[in-house]
Amino acid sequence: MNPLFQVIHEDDNLLVVHKPADLVCHPTKGDEYSSLISRARIYLKTDSEPRLVNRLDRETSGLVVIAKNLATAGELGKIWESRAVQKEYLAIVHGHVAAEQGMIDAPLGKDETSIVAIKDCVRADGTPAQTEFFVEKRFIKSFSRDDSELKTKNSKLKTFPLPFSLLRLLPRSGRKHQIRIHLAHLGHPIVGDKIYGGDSDLYLALVEGRLTEEQRARLILPTHALHAGRLQFHWRERDWDFATPPEPLFTDFLKE
Repeated sequence: MNPLFQVIHEDDNLLVVHKPADLVCHPTKGDEYSSLISRARIYLKTDSEPRLVNRLDRETSGLVVIAKNLATAGELGKIWESRAVQKEYLAIVHGHVAAEQGMIDAPLGKDETSIVAIKDCVRADGTPAQTEFFVEKRFIKSFSRDDSELKTKNSKLKTFPLPFSLLRLLPRSGRKHQIRIHLAHLGHPIVGDKIYGGDSDLYLALVEGRLTEEQRARLILPTHALHAGRLQFHWRERDWDFATPPEPLFTDFLKE
């Protein structure tokens, strides 16, 4: 385990890493450790400019392919653009998904009514998008909360159960926030999703530094439970297959 990131594969052309949750791919502000691409530059220790072939949302963990040179970046970029890449994700969602498997086919576009500028939504005039899902597990977790309006030494904790599902997801297109929007549209938002979980103010509260303990409790997890676990593609007369397991925060939540 490198302190910068976990290296899944490396050769003269490629660097495949496990991006941890809560790390942006490209820098916004902060030091040289605050983004994945800046960490890649530190790791490679060369004058060359590494390029991210794919990107993940800040809170999504999992596989990112980094090209070490322009030729590799160009070739792999064309493969990604042609959708000749098989991607597999895992997500923990609220509720028990009824169907064992299914295809969410819903076009996506900008959510012009949202207070969150980066939020998209399902809309009839949007760009076509499809996400296939498979239920891997349905489970119940119990949580405790204060059963009185005023927290005193005599307050009683009440335990209540909540249903969740673990899904394996195969996006058939690559739209922004596609999996998160589609699962929310299905009625099963991802646990910890601050934009598509039902209350967009959670995202604004995070950005503005005013997220309360009550809001954190409602989110359940500090980062949303979405993991990019596998990538498969054909390149330079070879089949490539990379995989990485979810992080402990994700796997621990699955324990009943």
